[in-house]
Amino acid sequence: MKKNIKRCNQGIWDESVPGIHFDQNGSSNYSKMFKEMELKYPQGTKGSYEFEKLVDKIKSISKNKQYDCLIGVSGGTDSSFLMHMAKKKYNLNPLAVTFDNGWASDTAVKNIKKLTSALNIDLETYVVNYEEMKDILKSYMKASLPWIDFPTDHAIKSILYKTAKREGIKYILIGHDFRSEGTQPYEWTYGDSKQLKFIQKRFGKEKIQSYPNISLFEQAYLSYIKNIKMIYPFFFLDYNKKNAQELLIKEYDWEYYGGHHHENIFTKYSIAYWMTKKHQIDKRLITFSAQIMSGEITRENALNKIYESPYDINLMERDKDYIIKKLDFTVEEYNKIWQNSNKSFKDYPSHFSAIEKIAFLIKPLMKFVLPQLPSFFFQVEARSKASKKT
Repeated sequence: MKKNIKRCNQGIWDESVPGIHFDQNGSSNYSKMFKEMELKYPQGTKGSYEFEKLVDKIKSISKNKQYDCLIGVSGGTDSSFLMHMAKKKYNLNPLAVTFDNGWASDTAVKNIKKLTSALNIDLETYVVNYEEMKDILKSYMKASLPWIDFPTDHAIKSILYKTAKREGIKYILIGHDFRSEGTQPYEWTYGDSKQLKFIQKRFGKEKIQSYPNISLFEQAYLSYIKNIKMIYPFFFLDYNKKNAQELLIKEYDWEYYGGHHHENIFTKYSIAYWMTKKHQIDKRLITFSAQIMSGEITRENALNKIYESPYDINLMERDKDYIIKKLDFTVEEYNKIWQNSNKSFKDYPSHFSAIEKIAFLIKPLMKFVLPQLPSFFFQVEARSKASKKT
């Protein structure tokens, strides 16, 4: 992390963040995007009122059904607290769904069991064939993309939509909070079903069979025709991660797993080792900046933390060795992949160009279809406006 680099004076977004622009006062378009999302999704009394209206709608639509909503769970803070809140505060009856890709930490698995058992929430676990999942993850590493854990993200989204369709559930609750996590540049994290198929065909050995690869068109059909909506409650509600953890520990004997997304070993490696060391991408720039904007941490504290290692260096190396062994790489194979030239998602076929082109056209219509706009729309618009001014 370079010290003599231009940074946003509102957060710590810097010149390494794709699509960043600074105005004459030193503020970035990312800080402006954050403020726009805050205006769009206010918290406090207004936010609570808006979410309570959504809850009433969820209960009305799901009357006489076994479940009224779906929650994707990982054993982490956000999804664990979301289960607690949905059941205890809003008297919802969710079905919890988790994806077993073979990499969840023991702590995360225990947390899921503790919460679902104590709250009397039914849990459905989708177990993918590990040899197939392993081969897909290896393919993404061979492709030298920055976000090699996209297959896990995509599988989770896929099983949520597919399970909601099967159970006749119209609302999926997601424990994401832009105020504490931020919005990552799509250059760092983008992927889709078309690209996944291409990468696996080019670099992999296993056929996609048990892996739940939902297509863009199927997702659009389920979202806009079948009216299955993803809702982000923490966009509306006052939510503090530290307070949430304290409550979970006190009421459910929940355990902390050591860091953001560290509940999954491969995800932790992807973010804190592969991205930072191979691609020189530090996602904490985005996370810390969001936390500064929301008042969770000070800018001075964030600047101090960003120059520290994401986690213990010795543990990082042990995790790397574990990754090599669990993926059945030889050290030579892994080192060869590590030395390959870094690639962008734009180096492989995807739906991105088409999505980007229609984003502006469909955004005005989305407010009539979706309760909440995906952050992608805010990012495309903010970056486009900034680039036109320069």
